[in-house]
Amino acid sequence: MGWQGNDPSTDFRGGGYISLENLLFFAKNFQKTFNQLLHKEGGRRATWEYPFAVAGVNLTFMLIQMLDLRSAKPSSWCSLNFMKILGDEDMAFDLLYCVAFKVMDTLWLAMHASYMEFNAVMKATREQLEQELTMESVKSIQDMPSYMLLC
Repeated sequence: MGWQGNDPSTDFRGGGYISLENLLFFAKNFQKTFNQLLHKEGGRRATWEYPFAVAGVNLTFMLIQMLDLRSAKPSSWCSLNFMKILGDEDMAFDLLYCVAFKVMDTLWLAMHASYMEFNAVMKATREQLEQELTMESVKSIQDMPSYMLLC
């Protein structure tokens, strides 16, 4: 699955237990997309691909930072809008995680990235998600343009 060593628990440092919950939610609710990403199906793939599970942990960590979830109150339009969405949609973070994973993989392919460009792809993923979450028309995760990538 793309763990860095023999003990997967060491890979959860950045995203914590919620990273595992996110991976499980993705696997259960978007099985087709999850399996396509896990098995690196579709598109022209690099010789040195991103490690799937570790990428998932990094995505959880990135979303926590992007949405200011460790601070007392939101400090950006992106995080403020997400808090409004979360108030109406209990699974908003899990859904956003699934969208983020698919966006990351789509950008990975578009950028013809290899393992060494992982940080650049993550940065581009964050920028795209921030942009979409600040769109006036986005009132739920399903309203995000990138949500259609999951279907």
